[in-house]
Amino acid sequence: MLKKKIDELCEVLLKPESREGMRDLLSDLCTYKEVEQMALRCYAAKLLAEGMTYNEIIAKTELSSATLSRVSRSFLHGSGGYKKYIEVESEEQ
Repeated sequence: MLKKKIDELCEVLLKPESREGMRDLLSDLCTYKEVEQMALRCYAAKLLAEGMTYNEIIAKTELSSATLSRVSRSFLHGSGGYKKYIEVESEEQ
């Protein structure tokens, strides 16, 4: 039952065709803090991919070391979502 609901959620998340549409959906679906935390986790994964250290990432994101450890574990040993969908830049903008 839960797997079906997660699949339905994935279908809903695939529907917005613009950044604004996705923001609207996330705003309705999640609290501001939840969206903020997801954004920071994605940013942390990007910084990990760019070779930054834990201390540098924590200083930039203010994520807890426990959260950063979970992001790192997922980045290195997860399903590959971070590596597949997070854009890594060679230079910081």
